[in-house]
Amino acid sequence: MIISNKVHYVGTNDRKKHLFENNWPLPYGVSYNSYLIADEHTALIDTIEYGSNPDYLHDIDAILEGRPLEYLIVNHLEPDHSSMIGEVLRAYPSVKVVSNCKTFQLLQNYYPLRQENIFQIKEGDVLELGYHKLTFVLVPWVHWPETMVTYDTTDQILFSCDAFGSFGALDGGIFDDTVNFELFYENEMRRYYSNIVGKWSNMVQKAFAKLAGVPIKFICPSHGVIWRENPGKVLALYDKWSRYEAQEGFLVCYASMYGNTEKFAEAIAKKLSEKGIKEIRVIDVSKTHVSYILSDIWKYKGLVLGSCAYNTEMHPMMAMLTHEISISAPKNRVLGIFGGSSWNGAGAKDLRAWAEKVKMPVTAGSAEFMGRPFAQDLEQLDAFAQALVDEIRK
Repeated sequence: MIISNKVHYVGTNDRKKHLFENNWPLPYGVSYNSYLIADEHTALIDTIEYGSNPDYLHDIDAILEGRPLEYLIVNHLEPDHSSMIGEVLRAYPSVKVVSNCKTFQLLQNYYPLRQENIFQIKEGDVLELGYHKLTFVLVPWVHWPETMVTYDTTDQILFSCDAFGSFGALDGGIFDDTVNFELFYENEMRRYYSNIVGKWSNMVQKAFAKLAGVPIKFICPSHGVIWRENPGKVLALYDKWSRYEAQEGFLVCYASMYGNTEKFAEAIAKKLSEKGIKEIRVIDVSKTHVSYILSDIWKYKGLVLGSCAYNTEMHPMMAMLTHEISISAPKNRVLGIFGGSSWNGAGAKDLRAWAEKVKMPVTAGSAEFMGRPFAQDLEQLDAFAQALVDEIRK
């Protein structure tokens, strides 16, 4: 499929993999996007995950029509983009692998190269293919230390690797104007961002600064939709998420063994609703994968966490969620804490200690009960909810 002049899409869909990075659920699959420029000189930009398309090299051969592949540009070394490098080298032994010095330091740990295969570039260098002229921008920690993007100055195409990527296979259409982006791709893109890139949001902002003023007509990421009609839309989404901007709403997450902490969570959600909050999600952390919870944390300004006590600590599934929040490190959230226990207050106590450790300010102290919540326990929730709503609306 042609993207622009002599630029071909040679990616594939993976609907068999259950977990991305063996961690994040893939209910809609995922695409591995790879691009072949068949100009006066030929260049392949990133590869696909090994085994995801047995016809990958055949597809490249068909486009080249007997010509050699001269360049293989490696924007990022994670194996979902690079694990076909060995096969490409065997098929085209004279190919020049194009990347930066950090990439080549890491690449030897995966695919040892002969010196004649190494084509090291620096930021701003230009690779002339004929009609197309490629330049390179280093964007470290979006989301590995060696990551870069490739920019075609002729057709103003940004080959952005993981930046602007998304979970979800491409169901027929591969361009933004051939799919209903809001149907599920936007949610899958936010989930991808929060799961994969969110931790490095400050580096995303630095990448935006480097690319400021660069005219972009196409964005070709390594996963998900290719943007040709409205690339400004995905640029705006990534800018918003990397600034930790979120909409009014609350995510109420609880861990409950026998339903008492769940009852407290439901009461908190009701109080928030009574005070005019229309977007509220109540989530049992034992039933919802942390991947989706992180996505909603990036969506909503308010976060309320509650846990029962479990072996003198917070519940293990809440501990898992707080661990993942610590890694992804969302900022500018309004945090509330609640919990129940039978004798030592461990659920809320551990959540308070965690919040202090990760420097997330807690609004309105914490709402707690012992045993099961009675009417007098629920009475405290009106002031608790009011403090949260006041804070979110500042």
